[in-house]
Amino acid sequence: MQKRDQSKAGGGAGGSATPAAKRGRPFGSGSGNAATAAGAAGSADSAAPSTLLGPSLQVHSAFAEQNNKRIVLALQSGLKSELTWALNTLTLLSFKEKDEVRKDATPLAKIPGLLDALLQVIDDWRDISLPRVLVKTPRVRMLGANSAVTGFGNEYEALSKNEAAHSSAAGSSSKEASVQKNTSNPRPADWWFEEDGLFNMDEEGRAEKQLCAVGASNIIRNFSFMPDNEVIMAQHRHCLETLFQCIEDYVTEDEELVTNALETVVNLAHLLDLRIFSSSKPSYIKITEKRAVQAIMGVLGSAVKAWHCGAAELLGRLIINPDNEPFLLPFAPQVHKRLVDIMSLPDTNAQGAAVGALYNLAEVNMDCRLKLGSERWAIDRLLKVIKAPHPVPEVCRKAAMILENLVSEPQNKPLLLVYENAFAEMLFSDGRYSDTFARILFELTSRPSNKVATARGIWGM
Repeated sequence: MQKRDQSKAGGGAGGSATPAAKRGRPFGSGSGNAATAAGAAGSADSAAPSTLLGPSLQVHSAFAEQNNKRIVLALQSGLKSELTWALNTLTLLSFKEKDEVRKDATPLAKIPGLLDALLQVIDDWRDISLPRVLVKTPRVRMLGANSAVTGFGNEYEALSKNEAAHSSAAGSSSKEASVQKNTSNPRPADWWFEEDGLFNMDEEGRAEKQLCAVGASNIIRNFSFMPDNEVIMAQHRHCLETLFQCIEDYVTEDEELVTNALETVVNLAHLLDLRIFSSSKPSYIKITEKRAVQAIMGVLGSAVKAWHCGAAELLGRLIINPDNEPFLLPFAPQVHKRLVDIMSLPDTNAQGAAVGALYNLAEVNMDCRLKLGSERWAIDRLLKVIKAPHPVPEVCRKAAMILENLVSEPQNKPLLLVYENAFAEMLFSDGRYSDTFARILFELTSRPSNKVATARGIWGM
């Protein structure tokens, strides 16, 4: 009983008593004390307050400052025990309850080498994530490129192609036999790259590597929720390349790894400039701006709700930055079509994400408004979101504002006139959006279109 009282006192000192849910995070996971983080999670379960569904551990932020080098070296070592300790410690240090106020929290991404060490854990898993029979990555061989025989690299290729080197020893029957044996069944020059390595892992080892990569991605995701880390991560090319590569391979990659990568990019999107992929910063994975947008388009079209909702939210945030427009606008027709399809789903979160993205796209330029206005079912589904109504009033307001943006373009007026009665019904039935629909009807009926104005000028009407 005494231990239980102490744990309650410790939990009240550093965190909230009733943890709030975080996006994609189970209830009740929290942070703890340095000694507990080392491995006493089992005893913490029995000492947890009854209001929690799981252990609530506390680790003081000074632990990271005192052991930052040790944590980074443990991640870089690749040893299972060291890696597990570092990942567990960072998971506790990086997680913060929604209502918890930690004034002494350490911006972990500012620890030298920590972010790169975590990314290396993910990169190591991605190097072995697919069997060799499914993927073969190109390897550049530079050693001895200008020499026929060096003892490395091109030696086998040179000897197999140059039969003169074998025929010069024709006096020896044993040498002739070996030459015939070599020439009768030649192997490709890069045959040694296709063999399994000396340290190749079995299925159990691969599964452990996968768990480490998912744990590292979860820590990086936690980093993105800390305001002090956002700028560092949004300007870290290696971080963005690894995240977008995980998103790009959503078909074959671990689902939790893809989800963590997508949510991290969504958190950083308001600071993200896609031109970083063509900047002078050192590159680890050759990701271009076009590949990054194509990766987003891939998950936008996926059947997983969390993925297409996250991709819609990501596009809506990226388009706010004018520097990203040249890379996103070529995909605008596909984006509009998919977002309109997502609006038809019964899930309110999906509808909200689609409306939010379309709202930002409609604000960009006239071309986006024209393409959205001519998209089939777009106007009808925007009206359904308002009529339902959507449980979040802001989503309904944005849907009404999209319609107002569309009617501001004269070429869209014939398409919107079909819905004049529906607009009038909304004007009188819902007072929250009556002003918006009054402006829409005014644009449709009172102001003449360009063609009518031209006719009046010519015929003196």
